[in-house]
Amino acid sequence: MVTAVTAGVSPLRRLMFLLTAALLALLGGLFNSSGTSSAWSRQGQPIEYLMVPSAAMHRQIKVEFQAGGPHAVYLLDGMMARDDFNGWDIHLPVFDWFAPSGLSVVMPTGGMASFYSDWYRPAVGNGGTWTYKWDTFLAQELPQWLATNKAVSASGNAVVGASMAGSASLILAAKHPQNFVYAASMSGFLNLSTGNWPSLVSAAQLGSGGFRSEAMWGPPGDPAWAGNDPTVNVAMLVANNTRIWVYTGNGGKSDPDTKLDASLLESATRISNKVFQARYQAAGGRNGVFNFPANGTHTWSYWGEQLEAMLPDLQQVLGARPSS
Repeated sequence: MVTAVTAGVSPLRRLMFLLTAALLALLGGLFNSSGTSSAWSRQGQPIEYLMVPSAAMHRQIKVEFQAGGPHAVYLLDGMMARDDFNGWDIHLPVFDWFAPSGLSVVMPTGGMASFYSDWYRPAVGNGGTWTYKWDTFLAQELPQWLATNKAVSASGNAVVGASMAGSASLILAAKHPQNFVYAASMSGFLNLSTGNWPSLVSAAQLGSGGFRSEAMWGPPGDPAWAGNDPTVNVAMLVANNTRIWVYTGNGGKSDPDTKLDASLLESATRISNKVFQARYQAAGGRNGVFNFPANGTHTWSYWGEQLEAMLPDLQQVLGARPSS
């Protein structure tokens, strides 16, 4: 519940307060939602649960996998990413959608509040301490392991991220264009190094397991913040001719059952997405799809709709051969 804001606080700080409260409330709701791997995908789908070694993170990472072809779509989770199942599997029948697509599906688990980045220091949270080297795992260790063990190419793949992972997907493609020729952001935070976003990220990470953003990218203004900001690095995506797909809703004003937290967060996210779009087009980008519909909140159902709509484009760009 959002409490009253002290009189005299500036409108900008008031908005910051409301967005932070909304983000924490929304994350709490997502974290407490229940689900299992079989809740949405049909029984009998050939889903494998791989344990992939990561020397960088000093442990094995569970990866949900469905074979479908030599190229894969990596699906990255949101802020409350769990260690047992990926949110794309918990909330949506993704394995059903992709079964005849000719594309393999790769869903890493874990990485709560990580932004799928290589952190400066150990990630100390309420549940323990982890080494977060997700960029290294996703761009080097996992592709090499899949190429060796599952006949999935280490190059020419796609990466799709929801919420926290939206920015991570675009940054992975910008930094590793051979690995990822396609990147999609679903309600991602795309201008992380500017304005109030560092403070929002810090509040979100504290609320998502007690993590601290300084361990990730240092204090605001550290070069790592700009290095992981898709808007700052948009020229790399344009130079790579990466196929991008960017979606965000309008905050849900047209949705009859809109919750305040999901509405506020999506409204702020949309602003950052519009800034990214303007920078992309100003840099000469012509290989992007931007979907900013007149509805939609920060929820899995809308991200699922976008993934289904995206599937033919993924197949075309990655050269998939659908099964009959």
